[in-house]
Amino acid sequence: MSTSLLKIQNLKTSFRIKDDYYAAVDDVSLTVHKNETLAIVGESGSGKSALAFSIMGLHTRAKMEGNIYVKGQDIVNLPPGKLNKLRGNDMAMIFQDPLTALNPLMTVEDQIGEALLLHNRQLSKQKRKEQVVHLLNQVGIPRPEYTCEQYPHQLSGGMRQRVMIAIAIANKPELLIADEPTTALDVTIQAQILGLMNDLKEQMNTGVILITHDLGVVAETADRVAVMYAGQIVEIADVYTLFKNPLHPYTRSLLNSIPAEDSVHDKLHVIQGIVPSLQNLPRQGCRFKARIPWISDEAHEENPELHEVEPGHFVRCTCYQQFYFPEETIEEESTHGTS
Repeated sequence: MSTSLLKIQNLKTSFRIKDDYYAAVDDVSLTVHKNETLAIVGESGSGKSALAFSIMGLHTRAKMEGNIYVKGQDIVNLPPGKLNKLRGNDMAMIFQDPLTALNPLMTVEDQIGEALLLHNRQLSKQKRKEQVVHLLNQVGIPRPEYTCEQYPHQLSGGMRQRVMIAIAIANKPELLIADEPTTALDVTIQAQILGLMNDLKEQMNTGVILITHDLGVVAETADRVAVMYAGQIVEIADVYTLFKNPLHPYTRSLLNSIPAEDSVHDKLHVIQGIVPSLQNLPRQGCRFKARIPWISDEAHEENPELHEVEPGHFVRCTCYQQFYFPEETIEEESTHGTS
């Protein structure tokens, strides 16, 4: 029996700017299984959140093409009523900023209770209160009965994020999407939230999509990693393989930008340029080409595709075969010159 919870095939999500549509998510295919954490990493503007909102059906004016199968049902172009039954029940999302995602005029009890009531109209007020307290206990909030009566502004950032998680897991969804869930939190609270999400994944056999730009978080929590750049997946592999043997120039550049404790270099690697805007994205050829100008044009494919270089490890474009860091060449030359 298949353990696939989510299957995305050739998804394209485009937004209208003036008279034209521009794809922010361009021909993305992914699969998420039960009890698996798939991390999606990349710089701001790479399309990570646009992909997450596409899965949840939260884009109101986007043009979507391709297929998104949730438990075998294609939800692209699904009527709003049917989509609402899936959201919060079969799939749920933890948003990036809980202060803006939570309603400032509703107590914690009312907000979690609303999520429960939407999918179970027969639930009595007493039973609802009991489930809210249980959920707050589950996400590690002390004195849940007291917290029930509080408003979002009365809670710390970590507490608000836990309330967001409680809302997301209220109806035991099989697919959970976490969009930068620890961005605004200090390191200690980050670790607690990530540990909590991992525990819930194990307990509920949930598939998790973790959207992040923090590779340290990825190394700690992910089973597989999809690296996203300019709306496309440029590399997919299990987490061990990706850190041990990164291949795409963008993946290698991201990893090379992380300071290492044993590094003898004074300078960090800086990736040239920025992610192009939606209107200025190159739609032909390798999209990362402009940021690695020292690599010859011949190294890039005209229409880059994902190649399976080893089982489960996919890389887009052949430019990875000739990629190197310019600073490595300079160091080699200086070493040979002094020897």
